Amino acid sequence: RKNTKRVPSFRKLLRTSKIKLDNKLKNKQYKQQSAAKKYRKEQKKLREAIRDAISRKPFPLEECKKKVAEKREEEEEEEALPLDMMDEDDLKLMEDLAQKASFLTRDLSSNEPVHVKKRKHESVMDKYEKVPRRMQTEPEKELIHLLPIKDKSGIIPQTMEKPALSVAQDEEEDTEEMEEAEGFPAEPLPVLSAEEMAAQRRQKLQERKMHIAALASAILSEPDSNIKKLKELRAMLMEQDPNVAVIVRKLVMVSLMEIFKDIVPSYKIRPLTEAEKATKVKKATQKLREFEEGLVSQYKFYLENLEQTIKDWKQRKLKKSNVISLKAYKGLAEVAVKCLCELLVALPHFNFHNNIIVLIVPLMNDASKMISELCCEAVRKLFKQDKLGYASLGVVKVISGLVRGRNYDVRPEVLKVFLHLRIKEVELQKDAEDIAPKKKFMTYKEKRKNLSRMQRKWRKAEEKLERELLEAEASESKEKKLKLHTETLNIVFVTYFRILKKAQKSPLLPAVLEGLAKFAHLINVEFFDDLVIVLHSLIASGDLSYRESLHCVLSAFHILSGQGDVLNIDPMKFYTHLYKTLFSLHAGRSNEDVEIVLQCLDVMFARRRKQVSQQRALAFLKRLSTLALHVLPNSSVGILATNRIFMQVFPRMDLLLDNESQGSGVYLPELEEPEHCNAQNTALWELHLLQRHYHPMVRTFAAHLSVGAPAEGSAALPLDLSQRPATELFEAYGVRGMTFNPPVAAVTSRRKDTFPHTDAFLDEELNKHLQQHSTATAGHRPLDFAKHLKESSLS
Repeated sequence: RKNTKRVPSFRKLLRTSKIKLDNKLKNKQYKQQSAAKKYRKEQKKLREAIRDAISRKPFPLEECKKKVAEKREEEEEEEALPLDMMDEDDLKLMEDLAQKASFLTRDLSSNEPVHVKKRKHESVMDKYEKVPRRMQTEPEKELIHLLPIKDKSGIIPQTMEKPALSVAQDEEEDTEEMEEAEGFPAEPLPVLSAEEMAAQRRQKLQERKMHIAALASAILSEPDSNIKKLKELRAMLMEQDPNVAVIVRKLVMVSLMEIFKDIVPSYKIRPLTEAEKATKVKKATQKLREFEEGLVSQYKFYLENLEQTIKDWKQRKLKKSNVISLKAYKGLAEVAVKCLCELLVALPHFNFHNNIIVLIVPLMNDASKMISELCCEAVRKLFKQDKLGYASLGVVKVISGLVRGRNYDVRPEVLKVFLHLRIKEVELQKDAEDIAPKKKFMTYKEKRKNLSRMQRKWRKAEEKLERELLEAEASESKEKKLKLHTETLNIVFVTYFRILKKAQKSPLLPAVLEGLAKFAHLINVEFFDDLVIVLHSLIASGDLSYRESLHCVLSAFHILSGQGDVLNIDPMKFYTHLYKTLFSLHAGRSNEDVEIVLQCLDVMFARRRKQVSQQRALAFLKRLSTLALHVLPNSSVGILATNRIFMQVFPRMDLLLDNESQGSGVYLPELEEPEHCNAQNTALWELHLLQRHYHPMVRTFAAHLSVGAPAEGSAALPLDLSQRPATELFEAYGVRGMTFNPPVAAVTSRRKDTFPHTDAFLDEELNKHLQQHSTATAGHRPLDFAKHLKESSLS
């Protein structure tokens, strides 16, 4: 019977594999430790033996001979004596010494193994006699200790004398070299001037440029045939000429980047399996395979070169050749980052895209502002053009890991890129409709007219199958996109909630609140109540800046305006906070925050008109009209456009256009509660001042509101103003570029003698000006200004 080993079952393998692996690992570790311990012991013994042999001081030869002769005579006498004449203590001592013979007493020149038994009859003096010795008068020679040799017999130490040339020999060699130099004079190197060196450098640079251009043109004309020239072009990244190395490497980086953007296919290249490699294919297919394989390998090497350039700059590390200085490495690294950013945006579908993401995302938090902005801008572009969501998901995962790994100590710009994610319900529905193909099927009459009975039967089965396939394809693509977007948003919200929980005083908080304000309508309803409580606690703490508190208010109302309508949450505390902090805005630095205020007002009033009382709307309308006097023209236009929406959406807002009071009480502008300030007992006198504003758009809106904001008629606004939202008007009439919109008309010049420079005329004109603008310029000192103007004009 044949003795065959039984194959263990799968369950047995599952049960025993972990134990076997643990035992194998323990045995392996034990063997490594034993071998290392044994090696250390041998090395230690070897070092001690060499040190002991070197440290011994030899005696003069005559004294040694005398001592050796005396000792030999004594030994002969001792050997002649019988053993029974020796004491038992002496015999025991000799036996102990023989057993304790160590590695140090062994003859170093012998080839015996280390662990061989020592010969008892060989005395210590005989071994000492075998050690080589020198006279004291002889100069000591320096020894170089080489690696020992180990054979079957043991370890053999190796040494070598350090060669030392005598002074006379050195002088002879020097004189011979001088004579040879005099007999055969060497040609001196030509000394170039600065102009000649610059011309030589320009010539070299032009040659390199022509070579790069020739290679790039050949590759772009026929990529399939000239794929090997990519390697030649990539080899120029290692340019060794120090005069042109930096510029040539930069040119090659950019050239390769543009070449890859042009010749890379619109699909991802996967590696071939062993079965596919063994299969015989056509020449065209084989050529395509070779092209794809060469393209992927060269693209990989190119990315590795870019990565190494950035690492060398970050580590401040010079290469051995020292062709490029440390200062030049920064310029090379910047070009490498630009190339990576371009490839990140241009080739999101191709191989190694995740590797590029892993390189780019940490550089978003780089200390260099230029590199950080480059990487952030590239990620923003990627988010905006990513329709399906694969690339966005990869970037969001890496950013979340970076924020958590750095313990939330990153730049706020890193989190602000989340605001550019293409995750909106409208876009999802639109993209799903675009993806779902539309196919027309034949009607019953057309089938009856053009097809036979059997053909109609087959066509019916085919159409049924096609319908099922189309529905499956459309639902699959839509579900895939929804799944990717859901996973991306989950990671974004996890990052936001971690910062709200663990790093509330972090500089990342404004970016978190801004992100929550944008994506709040996509949060799960289960988190709404807790999130509103957290936002209110942040506002009540007083640790936030005014802009951050506005983001909190905006986030809360975005939550409540969507799915949060079903929740029983009273947002009155957010209305009160916004009402009492409106006068924090002014024409200075906080003028940029007016845009967020306009967004808050749109969500709080226009979208929740049914939940807002008339008293609250009147109070906000009055306070916003007062605020329009204190801000820049673009903010005034945006606020007045919001007031127009108030008058059109809420009834009886024209109460404030009448001077007569409509109820009991007096208007209390300093009260912080909008419901109890009696705003119905005041009037919008601010509109009369705004009709005299220097900006024409402010005057237009003020005149329109003063007659009740009609939708039709002569007092109605033009269509280009009435149909634009307040935030868009705020941006359109801004003064960031130091330009006036609309442009100021040119003023015709007058002769100097036409101006009557008299005291009476100046007093009259200044009094008119002060009467018109006394209220609008309450914060200035007009009398001092008028006096100064009068004195300067007279002088």
